[in-house]
Amino acid sequence: MSWGPPVIYTILVVAAVAITGVYVSWRAGRLDRLHARLEAARAALDAALIRRSSVALELASSGLLDPATSLLLAGVAHDARSAQSGQELPESDLTRALRAVFGQPGFRASLGRTDAEELLTELESAAHQVFLARKFYNDAVAATRAARRRPLVRLLRLAGGAPLPEFFEIEDSLVGAAEAAQGADIPHLTS
Repeated sequence: MSWGPPVIYTILVVAAVAITGVYVSWRAGRLDRLHARLEAARAALDAALIRRSSVALELASSGLLDPATSLLLAGVAHDARSAQSGQELPESDLTRALRAVFGQPGFRASLGRTDAEELLTELESAAHQVFLARKFYNDAVAATRAARRRPLVRLLRLAGGAPLPEFFEIEDSLVGAAEAAQGADIPHLTS
């Protein structure tokens, strides 16, 4: 039995179509998983931001701060918590307000109460959680954007109508510029 050129060409075409189909299916599945990871990272970031603003509100209402500082901190924490779109600016404002509170001369000495240590530890943890959640979210955005830039993904519109994800850039370091130059990104508010 002799296999002629038409049979061999047919087998090669079928194999090429099958390999292309498997690759496209794998690429679409990967893109779907990246979008799911992106949504989970965004939910974690939103939860971390809400927790940080809640702890800041708790600090503002704790009586540990002077009335003017408490009012300022409560206002920016409320603005950050209630922002629906354009969260970057209110969240950065909250970071700057927290930095100003902790940068006050004699701040640590003025606390004195034992419940202050617990609240500061919780605030430090919440600030660190925001830092990590934003990093994970931005990493997920970078990976998703890189996958969506692939020529085959664009040609076949494998992303469908999903909007291109945007990075979430805020000022999230509670340390000042001098401390940041020393390598710290999150202060240790407690001893």
